[in-house]
Amino acid sequence: MRSALRSREDLDYLVFQRRIKERTGIDLAAYKRPQMERRLRSLIRQAGADSFHQYLQLLEGNPELLDTFRHRMTINVSELFRNPDRFEELQRSILPQLARSARPLRIWSAGCSYGAEAYSLAIILLEMPPPAADAHILATDLDQEMLDRALEGVFSEADMENVSLRRRRCFFTAAPAGWQVTQQVRQMVEFRCHDLLTGPFGRDFHLILCRNVVIYFTDEAKLKLYQKFWQSLAPGGILFIGSTEHIADAREIGYEPISAFFYRKKAARGAEDERCLPC
Repeated sequence: MRSALRSREDLDYLVFQRRIKERTGIDLAAYKRPQMERRLRSLIRQAGADSFHQYLQLLEGNPELLDTFRHRMTINVSELFRNPDRFEELQRSILPQLARSARPLRIWSAGCSYGAEAYSLAIILLEMPPPAADAHILATDLDQEMLDRALEGVFSEADMENVSLRRRRCFFTAAPAGWQVTQQVRQMVEFRCHDLLTGPFGRDFHLILCRNVVIYFTDEAKLKLYQKFWQSLAPGGILFIGSTEHIADAREIGYEPISAFFYRKKAARGAEDERCLPC
């Protein structure tokens, strides 16, 4: 009996995966099933449903509930200068090396959430001598609601925990809802909606940041993503990942680990994918 129930749940889950991909473009199959099921069952309970089948019916009949689902499926935990030691290494070592050999720097903050990482990077670049401040930062995320919030550039006191008093004075102004980054900082960042699992990737980035984004991805999805990042980097470019992450097949893909959480693209290998992020 239990086996039959599980088989029915498995079928319902597979149907749910397929219909969600058709409706939202989110590929739940690329995420680790146990972790994803826990998140989904919480949403199912909150919606007053008893099963994947019933929850799917609710989602398909309620656009607002579907928008809530889409928002909850994207991970939006961030803060300015998250892991400050890593940003210090960026400013002290990584960015100066890149700036000496490439101008202007092309940087991609992938899975940028509400913009804390991208704006932290912009502040660091503005503190560095030219030509670093001429960099262009592309920041992308699947969640349009988070991108709209990022464009405003307003952060709570909790987001500002790692921001020094000097940086607050130089790069922020007090706002009713917290602190807003200055126009000088905001104009360095271009925000764009993009799905890392299905969207096309750009080329010749000198630095890509993808931190604390892939923790729920399957190993297969992670491998494909890191391979695509490799293709997107310029020769000698750097991939910066999260403090809980590790690229298991880094050298096989073509990365050279240079310090904790930083990987350099080694010499080119064969033809690369020619697809680009849309202009």
